[in-house]
Amino acid sequence: MRKLLCGALLAACAGVLPAAKNLEVYCIDVEGGKATLWVSPSGESMLVDTGWPGFNHRDADRIVAAAKAAGVRKIDYLVITHYHVDHAGGVPQLAEKMPIRNFVDHGPNTEPGKDQEILYNAYSAYRDKGNHILAKAGDTLPIKGLEVRFVSSDGNLIPAPLAGAGQPNPDCKGYQPPEPDKTENAHSLGMVVTYGSFRAVDLGDLTKDKEYGLVCPNNKIGVVDLFMVSHHGMPWSDSLPFVRALHPQVAIMNNGPRKGGDAAVWQTIRDTPGLEDFWQLHFTVAAGKDHNSPDTFIANVDEICEARWLRVTVRPDGSFTVYNSRNKYEKTYQKR
Repeated sequence: MRKLLCGALLAACAGVLPAAKNLEVYCIDVEGGKATLWVSPSGESMLVDTGWPGFNHRDADRIVAAAKAAGVRKIDYLVITHYHVDHAGGVPQLAEKMPIRNFVDHGPNTEPGKDQEILYNAYSAYRDKGNHILAKAGDTLPIKGLEVRFVSSDGNLIPAPLAGAGQPNPDCKGYQPPEPDKTENAHSLGMVVTYGSFRAVDLGDLTKDKEYGLVCPNNKIGVVDLFMVSHHGMPWSDSLPFVRALHPQVAIMNNGPRKGGDAAVWQTIRDTPGLEDFWQLHFTVAAGKDHNSPDTFIANVDEICEARWLRVTVRPDGSFTVYNSRNKYEKTYQKR
């Protein structure tokens, strides 16, 4: 009888134990820029890029709104992939609205020009008020509950494959290495985020020449569950050997109505073997219906939009759900 009673008590207690927390990712609409909020199961936050400046604080307000929805009151780690205005331009406006503890970047600006200098100086003025982390290829961020490993930084790539990767890439055969890109894009901080058995990749605006070094002749990254499409889906990134090496289950493209979403790039990603769905922040006007996903998978279908976001919820077992805040549609993907 005593054993039965203890068993009943244990079962009752199990019923009220808190469920394991999930990883949440908010893909925020900054209309062709980039801003993605990652919230670890530990509650720590990582924001990747801040969108554009101006527009009456539009992008900073959208980031703050997404953070509020996620229960985030401060940014623990702000990762600036590179110093282009659609990625780093919103830092001053965001810093006036939310505390930022750590600023993570690849080091000094590498692209000449007065506008670049002004942008970098504006960013570094706020960075110097917080803690600066210079991220190099191979480094990780100390975020509890996640592994965030940088695979590219300041034009450098990881020299050796990540754990479980390193297999020959057959899609490199006959593919010529692209010419080196001389802009800040090629210096992008790129990362692989791991939560349990779930893996996601976000390489900022890393260009095809650097992609080649990551996946040819051998795939240093390995396969991923979620691919944050590089460079807004523009033709200077997302080569066929690269995307096929990742073998993603789901892709999300942070594009604008008239920026990114190149038809040929869209087709390359859509045709990748094993891809189940392709989600977009915006309908790409120039690509037409044939090179956009069905409206169900697009957060903003009209050019004049309501800044709807996509949210990815990843569970400890590796399964994940993508939720469209515009139409409330969601789809769950089981771990492959």
